[in-house]
Amino acid sequence: MHMADALLTPAVAGVMYAASAVVAGASIVELHKEEKQDLTSAAKKLPTMAVMSALVFAGQMINYTIPGTGSSGHLCGGLLLTSVLGPWAGFLSMIVILTIQSLFFADGGLMALGANVWNMAFYGCFVGYFLIYRPLMRSRCFARRGERAANRLKITLASVLGCVLTLQLGAFSVVLETTLSGITDLPFGAFCAIMQPIHLAIGLIEGLITAAVLLFLYEARPELLRDVRTGGETTGKVSFKGTIAVIAIAAVLVGGGLSLLASGNPDGLEWSLFGNSDAGYTQNMGLDEDSYGVQSSAADKAGAVQEKTAFLPDYSFAGSDSAAGTSVSGIAGAAIVAAAAALICGVGGICRHKKRHQS
Repeated sequence: MHMADALLTPAVAGVMYAASAVVAGASIVELHKEEKQDLTSAAKKLPTMAVMSALVFAGQMINYTIPGTGSSGHLCGGLLLTSVLGPWAGFLSMIVILTIQSLFFADGGLMALGANVWNMAFYGCFVGYFLIYRPLMRSRCFARRGERAANRLKITLASVLGCVLTLQLGAFSVVLETTLSGITDLPFGAFCAIMQPIHLAIGLIEGLITAAVLLFLYEARPELLRDVRTGGETTGKVSFKGTIAVIAIAAVLVGGGLSLLASGNPDGLEWSLFGNSDAGYTQNMGLDEDSYGVQSSAADKAGAVQEKTAFLPDYSFAGSDSAAGTSVSGIAGAAIVAAAAALICGVGGICRHKKRHQS
């Protein structure tokens, strides 16, 4: 669902930057308040934030085929991060991931970054969490089955429903943003009728992937999951350090190995815009991939910056189709994301420590 700059006018892109920046600022404030109230949790957040962000980055590299459509989808990861880190840290982690993708891998336009943050992070980190995940996990649903069985069912249901809702809202926002940008080749009704069903399928699969990861964490270290009723019992089958190590290894294996198996079909947004007629499927909106959307000096400048900063464009070596480029991109990207997330979290911890010492 990464939008290109050509889908937005500078005005719409600027509004989305402002909206995402406001939420980011609020997240920093709320995260500071949250961590002041629970210093034990704050101490564990740095390694957890680093490895979970790396795992989501690696997971986003794997496009899975949507059977019978000629399209594919990939993990967004907002709800997955939030279920572990909370909405504030989850949103900030998604900003780190999407910014690094845009700058170093030319995945998503730099001018469109604010819109991509909103579409792919805001809904999963806040709407999916506060409307679906938290109420369901705190409910007494499936209580007759016993606490552990009930928690497993609630985690699965919350993951699927939350991801479906957030993908639907994200897809609708893409349609709305392109419509407000005045791209006449994209009629609102027709574009919406293509985008929503394909992202329903993508959301269902993402929900199952999210559930699988959260169920592993529940069995390994249940205290890592937000809002899960544990009856005071927080011991799991794996130590905290062991769980962090497993997630880190998974990020490397997914980014460096499984990414080679990613579907070659266009993702839901690209499929909606351009179709996949070369593989015998529909043309959908039938736009020309070499000439579409709006042109602006702001987009040109943003593209020029990306050309200089993207050392592995499209997750490959420049001018090469070597599979090694994909593996290097997955491992390097996961490492950069983990380091950036840890740095941000660490700097925040140092600042909090200084303030406590001064007070």
